[in-house]
Amino acid sequence: MDYSKTATEVLKGVGGEGNVQSLVHCATRLRFVLKDESKADSAAIKATPGVVTTAQAGGQYQVVIGNDVPEVFEEIGKISKFGGGNDSSAATDAPKGNLFNRFISMISAIFTPLLWALAGTGLLKAFVAAAVTFGWLDPSTSTYLVLNALSDAFINFLPLALSITAARYFKASEFTSLAIAGALLYPTITASVGTEGLTFFGIPFTMVTYVSSVIPIIIIVWLQSYAEKFLYRVLPSAIRRFVTPMIVVLIAVPLVFLAVGPLSAVLSGWIGSGIGWVFATVPWAGGALMGGLWQVFVIFGLHWGLVPLFTLEFQNSGQILLIGPVFAAVLAQAAAVAGVWVRTRSKSLKSLAAPATLSGFLAGVTEPAIYGINLPLKRPFAFGIIGGAVGGAIIAIGGVYSTAFVVPSGLALPALFGNGNMVLLALGLAAAILISFVLTVVVGFKDPVENELIRAEGNDLEVRSPLDGTVVPLGDVPDAVFAEGGLGQGVAIMPRSGALYAPFDALVVAAFPTGHAIGLQHADGAELLIHIGIDTVKLGGKHFTLKVEGGQHVKAGDLLVEFDVAAITDAGYNLITPIVITNTELYPTVSTPASGPVAHGEPLFFAVAEEAAIAAS
Repeated sequence: MDYSKTATEVLKGVGGEGNVQSLVHCATRLRFVLKDESKADSAAIKATPGVVTTAQAGGQYQVVIGNDVPEVFEEIGKISKFGGGNDSSAATDAPKGNLFNRFISMISAIFTPLLWALAGTGLLKAFVAAAVTFGWLDPSTSTYLVLNALSDAFINFLPLALSITAARYFKASEFTSLAIAGALLYPTITASVGTEGLTFFGIPFTMVTYVSSVIPIIIIVWLQSYAEKFLYRVLPSAIRRFVTPMIVVLIAVPLVFLAVGPLSAVLSGWIGSGIGWVFATVPWAGGALMGGLWQVFVIFGLHWGLVPLFTLEFQNSGQILLIGPVFAAVLAQAAAVAGVWVRTRSKSLKSLAAPATLSGFLAGVTEPAIYGINLPLKRPFAFGIIGGAVGGAIIAIGGVYSTAFVVPSGLALPALFGNGNMVLLALGLAAAILISFVLTVVVGFKDPVENELIRAEGNDLEVRSPLDGTVVPLGDVPDAVFAEGGLGQGVAIMPRSGALYAPFDALVVAAFPTGHAIGLQHADGAELLIHIGIDTVKLGGKHFTLKVEGGQHVKAGDLLVEFDVAAITDAGYNLITPIVITNTELYPTVSTPASGPVAHGEPLFFAVAEEAAIAAS
């Protein structure tokens, strides 16, 4: 992927920098908050190389990239004030939609920067725990002491990390937020948890634990942001920079100890008890819901609303029951796309399914599988939901839980080892994988190869002439790359007038600023390059007038470029214009090419669909 080009096209597709209020990214998506979502050109964005699809949910316009999303995010930061290391997730830029959308947006912005560190250290903790369970590591050794500290520190001091991301979101002072979080985790404070008779200036309070906590620090940083704005407005400039943090810390920390902490502890206890009750009373129902609906939540970006529940459950009980069935959900979708890989006769679909399968099974990243294959084919996605629900129910019945926050995947399975009934864990995962895979292979889906076959047998793409001129065989073009078919098959035209028209309904995927060449994409996937003249790029756009731009949809016959035939010829350039299909893996040959004089709009040639699809059928 050309990250720079993808970043440029995506930013243009969402309506430009001026239409963006804020931007963050998660594991696989760019999450825009747009001023006007109607300005976003979803079709153009989806046609951008590297983009899987788009989605609109939670008050956000989401562009699904996959594993390369950090690199694209970084490139956007180089061409705009958003992305990269820029502060692009402030609350003042939050969506103005309903409360639920705003909550999802807030949770996403605050937790996204922590995700990989949280998942990475959680995975390490899972491996350490598995090593102890299987007797490979003695917990009394200093090796275990070091490894346990490495894997446990981040989740233990989670409020410190959350203080930074929350401060960025609410536009509060990050270091003042750190001072507040540090006080909550100060050794003498932590040691006083459960101590009777504590008072603050005569006000009695109960010290609760803030280790791995989520709610208190987010609430207090939110209040901090308002307090800082007020104090900066009323305090003299000579003292406000050091007096403001002193007053904020002096008020905020006791407020947490006296009110926010105890209330959040009660709330956390209720939530944890509620989750525990469901999984103790009707575990199959809780597991089926998590296993079946998790990937549906992912589609709409709503899974972020459940992330705090994982951490609250962990803080309350030291274990996460909710996450077990999610393993079934993830592996079921990976198995469904593996079924597509095995069953499909489409060469292009196999090339997509192979990496999507590996990504899903190993890394737990299912967006390429869902958006690129399972959801468009419909049935595999439904089979994945069925498999995930059955597997999740079995895992939940087994009381399987994790002792670390991990991204559910094949590599993260050690997080579950030794925690609950391992036989039911194995049965649940096997059911999720086998049900999804077998249903996809046996019941099947509408294979795109059928459409390729129909197209190849008589509905090949008709390319009409984009120029008025004379048709010339491609082999006669005085450029070896074109003449030898290096860029694809087609014909050439020596133009007699200076107007270039669209040869079919298309998306403009490349509009060179110099105007000398243009790339078009048909809805069927055919990609056409029209190159006006040989070496005319050296003119730097002189004598060319571009009438369209990248990402624009055009109709057959629309004017694309105007050029001055006489001036270009007088400048010593050959105006012979190659017109070639560039994606030869889908359209390797052309048939019935025109010859002699031709007018724009008249048949020029047919792009013949990939013959291997016919043979495979």
